[in-house]
Amino acid sequence: MESMFGSWDAQSQRMRKGTGTGGFNMESLKRLGHISPAVQSHLKRASPSSPPSDPIPPLVYLTLCSALAFSALGAYLHIILNIGGTLTTVGCLAAVAFLISLPPSQDQERNRFALLMSAALLEGPSVGPIVDLVLRFDPRILVMAFIGTAIAFGCFSGAAIIAKRREYLYLGGLLSSGLSILLWLQFAASIFGHSSTTFMFELYLGLLVFLGYMVFDTQEIIERAHHGDMDYIKHALTLFTDFVVVLVRVLVIMLKNAQEKSEDENKRKKRSF
Repeated sequence: MESMFGSWDAQSQRMRKGTGTGGFNMESLKRLGHISPAVQSHLKRASPSSPPSDPIPPLVYLTLCSALAFSALGAYLHIILNIGGTLTTVGCLAAVAFLISLPPSQDQERNRFALLMSAALLEGPSVGPIVDLVLRFDPRILVMAFIGTAIAFGCFSGAAIIAKRREYLYLGGLLSSGLSILLWLQFAASIFGHSSTTFMFELYLGLLVFLGYMVFDTQEIIERAHHGDMDYIKHALTLFTDFVVVLVRVLVIMLKNAQEKSEDENKRKKRSF
C-alpha cells in the first residue's frame, strides 16, 4: 500500500510541475506532440496519401460515424421489416472478409468503403432483435445505452490518443487472454448450458475486455499510422466493431437490470394489495 501511495504522490507532483501552480491546465490535453502531423491528419482530417486533386476521403472517426449511421438504419429496417437473422450475419461477415481481402489502394478505395457501409448496414439487423426488445420494454434504455457507450468510447479513445506512444499496447496480451476466456466460456455453455451466474460473469467480463480494446485498438491504429499504414477504412472497421460489441453488452445489462427492477416493483404492489 505504501508503494502505491508513494507512486501516486510522485505522479501528483509531476502533474503539478506540468500544470503550474494555477491548477489543471486544459491546454495539456490538447498537446499531441508525440503524434506526428501526418498521423493527426489521418485521424482528424484527410488521408495524407491522397493526391490534392482527389476529393477528401473520409477520416477515421467520420468513417466510424458513417458506419454507425448505416448500422442504425439496418436496425430500423429490421424493426419495420423483420429482416434480421442468420442471413444478415453471414452477409456482414462476408462483406468484412471481402473488404479485408482487397488491397488498400486508391483504385479499391471506393469499393472498400462501400463494403464497410454494407457490412455496417447488415450488422444493424443482426443486433436488431435486442434493439427491438429494448424499444418494446423502455425506449429510454436504448438512448441511455448509446449515450453511455459513446461517452465511454470518447473517454477511452481520447485517453489512448493523449497517452504516450505504445503506453497501452502491453494490454494486448491481457485482452487476448480475456477474449480466450470468453470463447471457452461460450464453448462450455454450448455443451453444459448457461446459468445466470456464468451469463452475468461472461457479460461483464466481455464488457471489460472490449472497453480495454477501445484503448488498445486506438493506440495500435496510431502506431500503425506512424509506420505508414494509413488504411482509414480498416481502422474504422476495428473501432466500429469495438463500439457495437460494447453497445450490445450495455443494452443487455441495462435491460436485465430494468426487468429485475420491474419485477421487484410488481411483487411489492401485489404484497401491498
